[in-house]
Amino acid sequence: MKLIATALACLLLAGMWPHHVDSKSMLVSSANCCFSFVERRIPRKLIQCHRRTSSTCPYDGLIFQLKGGRQSCAWKTLGWVQAYLQSVKK
Repeated sequence: MKLIATALACLLLAGMWPHHVDSKSMLVSSANCCFSFVERRIPRKLIQCHRRTSSTCPYDGLIFQLKGGRQSCAWKTLGWVQAYLQSVKK
């Protein structure tokens, strides 16, 4: 009887757990998010490719894959980033 009461209490507590808790952050790999950003322009010859950060990340930016296997993040609103994106679209 005591085991049933404990199990029922646990189920009730689990049901009352707030669903708006930032559970998305637990599902996103930190490799898809940026937490520090460069301000300086990255030379185009160093950029191999780029991707946007995940929509569930706290900050919106671009992740640049650089030669040598390094990655660097930049705000997508920076002028040089916008110019780079325009040149890639062509």
